Amino acid sequence: MKVKNVVVGAGLAGLTIAQRIANEWQEEVLVIEKRDHIGGNVFDSYNEDGILIHNYGPHIFHTNDRGVYEYLSQFTEWNDFWHRVLTYVDGNLIPMPITVETINKLYNMNLSCEEVEEFIKKQAVAIDEIKTSKDVALSKVGVDIYEKFFESYTKKQWGIDPGEIDTSVISRIPIRYNRDTRYFTDRYQGMPKHGYTKMCQNMIADKKIKILLNTDYKEIIDDLDYELLIYTGPTDYFYNFKHGKLAYRSIDFKFETMDCEKYQEAPVVNYPNDYDFTRITEFKQMTWQEHKKTTILKEFPGSEGEPYYPFPTKECKEQFALYQEEMKKETKVHFLGRLAEYRYYNMDAVVRSALDLFGSLEKK
Repeated sequence: MKVKNVVVGAGLAGLTIAQRIANEWQEEVLVIEKRDHIGGNVFDSYNEDGILIHNYGPHIFHTNDRGVYEYLSQFTEWNDFWHRVLTYVDGNLIPMPITVETINKLYNMNLSCEEVEEFIKKQAVAIDEIKTSKDVALSKVGVDIYEKFFESYTKKQWGIDPGEIDTSVISRIPIRYNRDTRYFTDRYQGMPKHGYTKMCQNMIADKKIKILLNTDYKEIIDDLDYELLIYTGPTDYFYNFKHGKLAYRSIDFKFETMDCEKYQEAPVVNYPNDYDFTRITEFKQMTWQEHKKTTILKEFPGSEGEPYYPFPTKECKEQFALYQEEMKKETKVHFLGRLAEYRYYNMDAVVRSALDLFGSLEKK
């Protein structure tokens, strides 16, 4: 069967590129998705109690990229939402990331912004060469804060010591010498007014976009005569694990519905040192939904299951580099997204990458 444009994967990356092809080129595009729904990991749905949940963990849109914000705003209205996270440390709920409020509450002090900056600098450990996430944390906040906030949480999240993990993991966590307790400070922040799934449905409303769900692309790809293939799945699977299976971190999601209107003090509460789960999310605090009950989600990281996070070690990067050499040889295939590029992407970066890739393609 002749299909000029094929996209493998109906996550944000795949849907963005499919929407651009249909809208800008006015050409048909076939999207092949192995799951039974579109949206990838941003997929949300109403559970049996009628509460809107994020099926693959909390997703909060935030960006400084005006172009990405305006692009997605074509497909959704936004509820203003400024994400706040608390961390359970020493029996108290402490604001996260590290701010003046964090330090004052953690140590029962009343320091000014300037005093907190000086306090943290005194705690910092001098490290000549920053090689790992542990080095990053110690050099920024010192031993006590590292052990209370980062060490155990990182071990739970990744299953290995922070001293074995690439600097990128903890480098994403900001430290602010002010009283701003918002988790993100990006200019544009919010939640899709009617949910991510509805936004994704609006993205592919064009009749030129055909979606094939519950299908492994390998089952049909040999029967398709295509000119362009955008692949957003795992690269090792694309190459039949030629250079070995890439390591990913997965998550076991445990949802619980409570017979109360509110369960916790913040949308997300981290548990770095207690329990086997890393955090608890309460969705109603994100979606603004009114309901007599509330649903929470506990996340238990593990090595088996759906691939969510590329493993951030030097060895894994070197292994992926072998696949990158294979990717360079492709003429009709482009690799896009977190799984295909084996890197952690926020939502806005996924959309930006897709928009940029489309901009670089030439209509045939």
